[in-house]
Amino acid sequence: MPLSGHCLCKAVTYKVDDEPLLLSWLLSKDKLTISGPVKTYSGSKGSSGNIVHRLFCPECGSPIAHDPDAAPEIIALKAGTLDTEIKKDLKPDTEIWTVSKLPFCQEHLAKPFSHMPE
Repeated sequence: MPLSGHCLCKAVTYKVDDEPLLLSWLLSKDKLTISGPVKTYSGSKGSSGNIVHRLFCPECGSPIAHDPDAAPEIIALKAGTLDTEIKKDLKPDTEIWTVSKLPFCQEHLAKPFSHMPE
């Protein structure tokens, strides 16, 4: 099922012609098409110690995705940017960073990871 989405002001849109690798919104980068100007902040490191590039709309500031150097073949879309109809049907099956999960989060999904998966 193709995925599509956009930032709040719709200056940035995207389409993915592939299934998510995990339903925590990790996707194969080679199947992603982004339209519109995207700004990137590359000043932070992930748990691997490698840079994580954060893509956002230069107009409204909406975060679109993060693109980790540690896993160059994937990109993680922000779930809030998915088109409304898609958000209604997809159900995450993976929890990441459960080590710092807040006490009121009671999800028990099929694939929990205490940290970022390798």
